Amino acid sequence: MARYTGPKTKIARRFGEPIFGEDKVLARRTNPPGQHGANKRRKTSEYGVQLREKQKAKYTYGVLERQFRNLFDKAASTKGITGEVLLQLLESRLDNVVYRLGIAPTRAAARQLVLHRHITVNGQVVNIASYQVKPGDVVGVREKSKSLEVIADALAGFNHSKYPWIEWDESLKAGKLLHVPAREDIPENIKEQLIVELYSK
Repeated sequence: MARYTGPKTKIARRFGEPIFGEDKVLARRTNPPGQHGANKRRKTSEYGVQLREKQKAKYTYGVLERQFRNLFDKAASTKGITGEVLLQLLESRLDNVVYRLGIAPTRAAARQLVLHRHITVNGQVVNIASYQVKPGDVVGVREKSKSLEVIADALAGFNHSKYPWIEWDESLKAGKLLHVPAREDIPENIKEQLIVELYSK
């Protein structure tokens, strides 16, 4: 399945945020990438600001253009505030839920666990990263995979209480999606209204 495989620190420096997770290089080099990155740049146009926000959301959640557009169309046809619904659909992707549960340290690692059949939904192995988890679904680690070092390391000391829309059962190594998160509970620094304005042009 297609995914972004290019340099991650360069993208994070472009946005000035660690959108792929902790980044030691970004902490040292906060200016944008490129020969003239440290120089003051001209003012970005309204379209440029909107496009930048869409790109940030895509890179943050590891979604390519066609998938992102399909999610936006689904959000636009769903009752509610389009931008908020879009973020809720992104948060409900299986790879993101695995990441939020602390089973993996990054979304990219979560995606790998899903694709390699280490993750179950309601007891059944699911290897589709874009699978939409529904409220009430239980996402867990496959029995044979519970001893994996990468999973144990990720779960060690993880604070599951910081996401009120999921419930973690340590004994089962599984978590339940209680409800779709409200916008104020989604910690990502994304101005979703700019994305709506971009696609509305």
